[in-house]
Amino acid sequence: MGLADASGPRDTQALLSATQAMELRMRDYHMERPLLNQEHLEELGRWGSAPRTHQWRTWLQCSRAQAYALLLQHLPVLVWLPRYPVRDWLLGDLLSGLSVAIMQLPQGLAYALLAGLPPVFGLYSSFYPVFIYFLFGTSRHISVGTFAVMSVMVGSVTESLAPQALNDSMINETARDAARVPVASTLSVLVGLFQVGLGLIHFGFVVTYLSEPLVRGYTTAAAVQVFVSQLKYVFGLHLSSHSGPLSLIYTVLEVCWKLPQSKVGTVVTAAVAGVVLVVVKLLNDKLQQQLPMPIPGELLTLIGATGISYGMGLKHRFEVDVVGNIPAGLVPPVAPNTKLFSKLVGSAFTIAVVGFAIAISLGKIFALRHGYRVDSNQELVALGLSNLIGGIFQCFPVSCSMSRSLVQESTGGNSQVAGAISSLFILLIIVKLGELFHDLPKAVLAAIIIVNLKGMLRQLSDMRSLWKANRADLLIWLVTFTATILLNLDLGLVVAVIFSLLLVVVRTQMPHYSVLGQVPDTDIYRDVAEYSEAKEVPGVKVFRSSATVYFANAEFYSDALKQRCGVDVDFLISQKKKLLKKQEQLKLKQLQKEEKLQKQAASSKGASVSINVNTSLEDMRSNNVEDCKMMQVSSGDKMEDATANGQEDSKAPDGSTLKALGLPQPDFHSLILDLGALSFVDTVCLKSLKNIFHDFREIEVEVYMAACHSPVVSQLEAGHFFDASITKKHLFASVHDAVTFALQHPRPVPDSPVSVTRL
Repeated sequence: MGLADASGPRDTQALLSATQAMELRMRDYHMERPLLNQEHLEELGRWGSAPRTHQWRTWLQCSRAQAYALLLQHLPVLVWLPRYPVRDWLLGDLLSGLSVAIMQLPQGLAYALLAGLPPVFGLYSSFYPVFIYFLFGTSRHISVGTFAVMSVMVGSVTESLAPQALNDSMINETARDAARVPVASTLSVLVGLFQVGLGLIHFGFVVTYLSEPLVRGYTTAAAVQVFVSQLKYVFGLHLSSHSGPLSLIYTVLEVCWKLPQSKVGTVVTAAVAGVVLVVVKLLNDKLQQQLPMPIPGELLTLIGATGISYGMGLKHRFEVDVVGNIPAGLVPPVAPNTKLFSKLVGSAFTIAVVGFAIAISLGKIFALRHGYRVDSNQELVALGLSNLIGGIFQCFPVSCSMSRSLVQESTGGNSQVAGAISSLFILLIIVKLGELFHDLPKAVLAAIIIVNLKGMLRQLSDMRSLWKANRADLLIWLVTFTATILLNLDLGLVVAVIFSLLLVVVRTQMPHYSVLGQVPDTDIYRDVAEYSEAKEVPGVKVFRSSATVYFANAEFYSDALKQRCGVDVDFLISQKKKLLKKQEQLKLKQLQKEEKLQKQAASSKGASVSINVNTSLEDMRSNNVEDCKMMQVSSGDKMEDATANGQEDSKAPDGSTLKALGLPQPDFHSLILDLGALSFVDTVCLKSLKNIFHDFREIEVEVYMAACHSPVVSQLEAGHFFDASITKKHLFASVHDAVTFALQHPRPVPDSPVSVTRL
């Protein structure tokens, strides 16, 4: 601190000198710099970014300070641990770490059963990943480790790739475990690789495609999957292995079929443990304000059940399944089985996304509550390294637990020091105390899992709230829940994401279309159907869509525009073409009749008269050709020169107008498209807009566009939308500007049909 204080004034003086010099240079630059127009700015923009090779060369030549900054970015513990306020935070983190460890122990043992693995691997997964996250994580309050949803997803994979072997109705547990442990650890490595890779390429935004109704419906369905998977431990049944679509239905049917074979001792053990856990949780909720920390009901149940099982001999007297041998000490690292990568890649990506979605959602909740920031990309890297390194030490994929995270926050936890303390406590259990739980009944672990599902199963009430709030979100929830129940966790998530994205597309296909009117004495335009004071401007129709126009809804946009304008545009155009065609046919018949009469007259006269008649006929034909050509000449000149040019151009006969043809005329002369909702345009949108210009000009209505954003204008230019007939003078910054111009320059009656080519 003394060195920093001593160097402070010198640094400040140097900074002031540098700032003054920069201001002088900037002043001279602005005095000498010529004004830049748009072309100059665009030219400068082309040279604004350095070449890729230069960027990589600069990165390779970075200084030692930059390398250290990069290290701090990916190893946050080096940033916050030196600033750790020991006096203020240590006691709270210590109590919080012990509380979380007390929960972590029984949950680790129980969730290993969900993953289809021996309980000791749940302890491994509660130690290695937690300590790795302590080093790399950015959230101060989430508790990383085993989680029910992740465990049941791992269990579905292990059961499908390494099903249990049956010999004379007895399960060969040794062979089963030997096959499943490599599958789970390899899956963890692959999940970690996906998460680290996505984090390094800044792909943390991927969870934005998982909406809250989707996540809640998915976790609720996963809770049902977890509940069903524990029924075999509650009733003491040996079930066949089911995987893939409808596996949950098959499991429920088999449980119902084998219920008469239930073991009474196992059912009673699970029921007693469940009642004790529920009572303790109710006491914790009721006495939350009076207790310094929650009553460790799970740990007390674990210890009590182990003592009773050992003292009464539940395994031998009542055939209650127990955990069995828990080896003491840590296992050496094992390389993943790369031959399994091709079979696990799909499930690994799904588990990676789900695990990250759960962790980042909880992390952002706590960060918002306590006023700090969580880096989503660094969270991906931290979770990925936790799973990657954990998989090498035979752990299965983990995420964060909602219940443990809430306990970590409520008991005074302020940083991931609490997580490090809980992991050290688990390490003590693994090394010295794990073998004491040899006689722990599996039914007790199943009861712990089922009681902890209460929070997720409560999400079934979302259906009622979503029915009142947003039925589209309710549809996403129901489809996600149903697909996950029927198709299993991996396929269910894929179906849910695809359905939610399709629903977004469908909703953009049916936006709200409105005709706008002006609020009196303002430049504000609102929907005339919703605002009684908004009145349409006489002679001007303003149309707006609430969504962007692209290939999926461009046709709906055109149809809605023609419908809201109150004019049958297509009918008028078709009738106009028919009448013009009929006029041409009548004119040709008249010419033919006159020619026939002239021929008859020529036959009775001399040769000189015949020559004169032929000359007059040729003049009439040439005049007819000229008239036909004039009817096809384009009138798409620039808007401000239209009146002047119209006086100089040759005019077609009045018979080409709607009024002359006896067709009804629109009650407006200008159409304004409010394109403020457009965020992008594609080629279909460009063609649709050009067709709108063509069709409305055919019925003597001029079209303008208003409120386009700069990126949209750039895309219109790139798509060659503007030409001689549709210029940028048809484009206005606001609706009011377009209305003002349209009133000052009403479209005159056209001299000839507009020939803008329809696409």
